[in-house]
Amino acid sequence: MNCAIAQSLDQIGDWWTLLIVREAFYGSTTFSAFQKRLGIAKNVLSDRLSHLIETEVLVRAPTQPDGERESYLLTEKGSALLPVLVALMQWGDKWVVGAGKAPVSLGDARTGEKLAQIRVTTEDGRPVALEELAISPGPGADRAVRTRLETAAIDRSKLAGKRPRLRRQRKSRSS
Repeated sequence: MNCAIAQSLDQIGDWWTLLIVREAFYGSTTFSAFQKRLGIAKNVLSDRLSHLIETEVLVRAPTQPDGERESYLLTEKGSALLPVLVALMQWGDKWVVGAGKAPVSLGDARTGEKLAQIRVTTEDGRPVALEELAISPGPGADRAVRTRLETAAIDRSKLAGKRPRLRRQRKSRSS
């Protein structure tokens, strides 16, 4: 599918895969640390770690000089997932676990300052709401993408200002 979201989900969209990346951000580097902290089956962990190495999100590095133990380290590509995970966490804090119930708090290690909400902005920092978002074909767009976006522009114009409000929050399937 000629879509960056679909292709990204193919690499990192699996439940366990994102949790492994989360644990790497939290400091896990060994198979046993990932397995212990996630409670994941060893065969599933092995498969997901191999996938993350294949897609260059993690790299395997020897921990000991004899190469008997290995560490799994985030690559530049893996580290670039930080805003994605922070956005998911902030969304979950608000819409899934609820206000004042966040299980983890993130901040600047140097200053202790809390992180601002991730938001969509223009290059100069001005926030852009969904209703203000212009969606157009990019340089890699094929005919199908161009056609889809022409149709989407018509569909979105019908929805302007008609976003329903949630009445209550639903419980998550995980803890």
